[in-house]
Amino acid sequence: MGDFKQAYLLEKAAREQAEQLLADKSRLLVALNSELEQKIADLEHHQAMFIQAEKMATLGTLCAGVAHEINNPLAYSISNVDCLKDYCDFFSELLSACDKFAKRHIERDVFSEQLTQLNKKHEFNYVANDLPELISDTAQGLQRIRKIVANLLDFSRPKGHEKQFADMTDAVKSAVKLLANQLNDYHLHTHYSPISISWCNLPAISQVVVNILINAKQACDSNRSEAQITVSVYEIEHHIYIDIEDNGEGMSEQTMAKIYDPFYTTKPVGEGTGMGMTMAYAIVHEHQGRIDIQSTHGMGTRISCVFPILSHVRQVVDNI
Repeated sequence: MGDFKQAYLLEKAAREQAEQLLADKSRLLVALNSELEQKIADLEHHQAMFIQAEKMATLGTLCAGVAHEINNPLAYSISNVDCLKDYCDFFSELLSACDKFAKRHIERDVFSEQLTQLNKKHEFNYVANDLPELISDTAQGLQRIRKIVANLLDFSRPKGHEKQFADMTDAVKSAVKLLANQLNDYHLHTHYSPISISWCNLPAISQVVVNILINAKQACDSNRSEAQITVSVYEIEHHIYIDIEDNGEGMSEQTMAKIYDPFYTTKPVGEGTGMGMTMAYAIVHEHQGRIDIQSTHGMGTRISCVFPILSHVRQVVDNI
């Protein structure tokens, strides 16, 4: 009986020691997990800040071309408004004469003479035909400015980094629309084939396309009259491809080797941060995708962002 009790006590002590060890390990794992979650949250926060910072740098590049885009419609809108102001003075005189005649403050022959003089200043038929065109052109110019500013504001605002089921073509179209005016002097071609809905962050993908398009534009700046930039979206074997191809100056092997290096740029000082492709790589990698680059110095570049269609995420969400 003594041996049995001693064995029981030894087994109890071993069990309590094991339970204590398990409790200690559990507390350690909880602490480590909490620390890991905090580090992941910090990493996501810093990544969001990095993407937003690069977006603002890209916005600076975009704004360099915005002045010309806005100045053109602004110039003729101001000119039209000046003309309308002149017409306002003319109509004030005309209405004043009509008012005096209606109240019998002036005689018919005096009123007729005033109308004749006003008609010499601005022919009535001409004004009647010119006014609708002036107002229409001014409205179109202001609408164009509004769209340009709205596109820039939409791009510059911090976006939520939540993913959703969406058509990536929408992100590409948004990027092309943002740069449409700056690419007016280039031959831009777009080809959008139907693709599957996938789990993605549309604003982030749009930023990737904007950066690559800016690079393509700048690569063609030296010969913009013959520049060809093609944007294609299509699906092959459960993967979505976003291709941007240009016939610009291309890249050397040295540039290709360093293209993802932070702060590496071949652009003049002030025209690039060297973080555009670094950011693009981070966003595409976050979508479990890859970037394929084909470039020949002096002939052009083709960049393909390849994304797996994450349809399995839909099944997981639907089952929750």
